[in-house]
Amino acid sequence: MLKRYFPIVEWLPRYDRQTLSSDMVAALIVTLMVIPQALAYALLAGLPAIVGLYASILPLFAYAVFGTSRTLAIGPMALVSLMTGAALVEVATPGSAAYLEAAITLAFLTGIILTLMGLFRLGFFANFLSHPVVSGLLSASGILIAASQLAGLAGIEASGFTLVTQASNLLANLDAIHWPTLAIGLASVALLQLFRRARPRLKAWGMNARHASFLVKLGPLFVVALTTAVCWAADLPSRGVDVVGDVPGHLPPLGIPSSDLGVWRDLLVPALLIGIVGFIESVALAQMLAARRRQRISPDQELIGLGTANIASAVSSGLPVIGSLSRTVVNFDAGAQTPAAGAFAAVGVAFVTLFLTPLIYFLPIATLAAIIIVSALTLIDTRTLRRTWRYSHGDAAAMLATIVLTLVQGVEAGVIAGVGLSIGLYLYRTSRPHSALVGRIPGTEHFRNIHRHQVESSERVALLRIDESLYFANARYLEDTVYGLVAEHPELEHMVLICSAVNLIDASALESLEAINLRLKDSQVTLHLAEVKGPVMDRLRYSDFLEHLTGRVFLSTYTAWSELQQGHQPTAHNAEAPLGDVTTKP
Repeated sequence: MLKRYFPIVEWLPRYDRQTLSSDMVAALIVTLMVIPQALAYALLAGLPAIVGLYASILPLFAYAVFGTSRTLAIGPMALVSLMTGAALVEVATPGSAAYLEAAITLAFLTGIILTLMGLFRLGFFANFLSHPVVSGLLSASGILIAASQLAGLAGIEASGFTLVTQASNLLANLDAIHWPTLAIGLASVALLQLFRRARPRLKAWGMNARHASFLVKLGPLFVVALTTAVCWAADLPSRGVDVVGDVPGHLPPLGIPSSDLGVWRDLLVPALLIGIVGFIESVALAQMLAARRRQRISPDQELIGLGTANIASAVSSGLPVIGSLSRTVVNFDAGAQTPAAGAFAAVGVAFVTLFLTPLIYFLPIATLAAIIIVSALTLIDTRTLRRTWRYSHGDAAAMLATIVLTLVQGVEAGVIAGVGLSIGLYLYRTSRPHSALVGRIPGTEHFRNIHRHQVESSERVALLRIDESLYFANARYLEDTVYGLVAEHPELEHMVLICSAVNLIDASALESLEAINLRLKDSQVTLHLAEVKGPVMDRLRYSDFLEHLTGRVFLSTYTAWSELQQGHQPTAHNAEAPLGDVTTKP
């Protein structure tokens, strides 16, 4: 029980010097990477830059105690920062004390929701957001995030959390472009892109892949140092270039959530959406990297780990946090062995916060905007949309709708629409379960769709394979399918429902089976079942359906065919179309 809720108990007793060395190296690299990102993502949420550093200290310690992933790097992340800003602007004025208080409240609420979901093992809720919808949400968010930083890149005032408002505000202020700021911003973007494309060149020059990757990841830190030095040497703030300015050089102060119940009510839904999106992204990444090392993570415990990390962020005056894609991959590649690497990185961030914040006084806001833009552009994935459209028009439509709604109405509307569309598509598909009349392939015990294969069939015996679990949404559809077959085949004497793909029969479906049994009895047709799975049969035994079943329950379709077909000669049934010409009937 202790290991279940405190995963640190499992790995800490085996912690040795070699593991310490690996974690320290990874922590150093992640620390250097997290500083510019944390500053930038705090600004993206409309908060002071130092809040990003605050959110990168205590949450990492909390996750080290409660998290199960050995390499997940917790902290501010672009998508969550965008969602945070969109939620906070509805309850407080950016830049005010109430705005920061609302951010603390949002982080606290997110943490409470995630922790409770973990304690009640509700991690399966994340499955209601399909992968195409998540991909669409990320792509649209990448566009929104990049667009939101164009104003900062050009040194003009523009705000908004939808593409329409961002574009209109930007166009209305084009005449106010500050050209020195724009020059710094564009130069920063160019340098960052140059670093991103430098890995093949460095490897061609003889540098090994690990060192080349390390230098590429440090690109943002180099750009920050260079532009800060240029801004200081040329005294650009006196020429109107916006800089970070004074940053408090102390550890995070105690964060106290708002006492206004109205604020809690207004932030409840955004906190839930931030938690779900953050959990999906974090767990997917953690599972992928854990599989590479043959490790396992617990999704429910990850909810607790992320929840306590957000509570810790709130207590330390931070914003909502999740697992960062870029920093986690760097942490993994750098050789992190345990969550202690995150705790060591937190110590590094705390050191910077205490002693090195004066060095970022001259850091241009345009540089941070450039870092966000370049990072956000990596979220845009057009290949998935094209691939999904080729494979499933329905999934592609849901993905496209999520993108459009996110761009037009904001991330919150996009998430809600994505969840609704994912559930709606599932209900639509399962409410019309695929079924197929099957026949025996001559000389074998295999049964296949009569419309795809040349099989033996009988006018007396209908073998109907049901390719979906039976529940309230499709129970009536099954009735209609069976009654339609009986009406089309007046010679029919036996109806066999093949249940090899049925994993569940709920109460509504059970009533439908009872109705089918009675209706077929009135039509002098005997109802049989075949290949019923053990758990389904266990549930059926709790009812009196089996007692009233007019036919039998056969262990296999072949047994049913053999016994019901005794004394009768089967007829050959030619497929209506060759296999390659049929795409809807497996």
